[in-house]
Amino acid sequence: MKEAEIPRISLSGQYEAEDLAQLEAQQQDKEEGEADSLKIQGFLSNPERVFSCQQCGRLFSNSRDLVVHQRSHAGERLFHCPLCKKPFLHLHQLKTHQRVHTGEKPFSCTQCGKRFSQSSHIKRHMSVHTGEKRYSCGLCGKRFSQACSLKVHQAVHTGERPYSCTYCGKTFNRPKKVEIHQRIHTGEKPFRCATCGKMFSEAGNLKKHQRVHTGEKPYSCVLCGKGFFWNLKIHRNIHTGERPYQCSLSCGKAFSGLSNLEAHQRVHTGEKPFHCATCGKRFSEAGNLKKHQRVHTGEKPYSCDHCGKRFAWICNLRTHQQSATGCGLQARGGLGIGGLDQ
Repeated sequence: MKEAEIPRISLSGQYEAEDLAQLEAQQQDKEEGEADSLKIQGFLSNPERVFSCQQCGRLFSNSRDLVVHQRSHAGERLFHCPLCKKPFLHLHQLKTHQRVHTGEKPFSCTQCGKRFSQSSHIKRHMSVHTGEKRYSCGLCGKRFSQACSLKVHQAVHTGERPYSCTYCGKTFNRPKKVEIHQRIHTGEKPFRCATCGKMFSEAGNLKKHQRVHTGEKPYSCVLCGKGFFWNLKIHRNIHTGERPYQCSLSCGKAFSGLSNLEAHQRVHTGEKPFHCATCGKRFSEAGNLKKHQRVHTGEKPYSCDHCGKRFAWICNLRTHQQSATGCGLQARGGLGIGGLDQ
């Protein structure tokens, strides 16, 4: 089939109005003509007949949809985006695509006002307000509001991890996890605390951190009543003695938290995913990188309560207080240590 001539476009990259109308009319005439051809061949002798594509077996309720579908097999492309040259079978698809370039979002949510470029996106978004979860996992019954969320969840059962880190090769079941993981290698921290300026690689970690400023402790242990800024699942293991995370590499050592297991396994693998942006030195744990960076920043968070001298590391403070040339606080009955972390 002959490809339609590309119509005129305006300086903004949009098709002229009269050309759009002409193209739509040509599209309709072509589809109706091909549909009439099917009628002549007897395809519409039964009004309830289902139409089947001879190449792929896909079924359609009317001849026009079948005709349009068959063009995908023929490789026919009628409409091209004047800005990026991407081809489309239908004019309405081109119109929708052009919003990528213009940023136009004509559809707005009546509940919260959020705007979208496609009507299908707003329909999907509405499940946030209605709580509707139309899609269910056939294996465990868990329900989801979006089909894409169900697809990602199903990888839990299949074990499929098709997305891999280009730096270390670690695999993940969804692309967003790869994006977040790679910030370990790049050092990127796009989320900033408006109160203290501390930067974070994940939005969730920033949200948790902000509780330090607000004092919010939404998690409380039902056994001891202790409150926590974040999830207390690991804390519960203190009461139960449970260590559900076991090293599968060689030693079988068990841990109460997944992060503890991951840090331990680097002993076996030799992996050092945390690197200093200043000198390039690599570390197996984020905490060790944080301590190392004091070499470059000159930060000295630990102070001696007796003489006021400051230190970058707590071990140096303790050595100072115990030495004969230092404060000698150990001989005087104890250590006076200022500082919050190590």
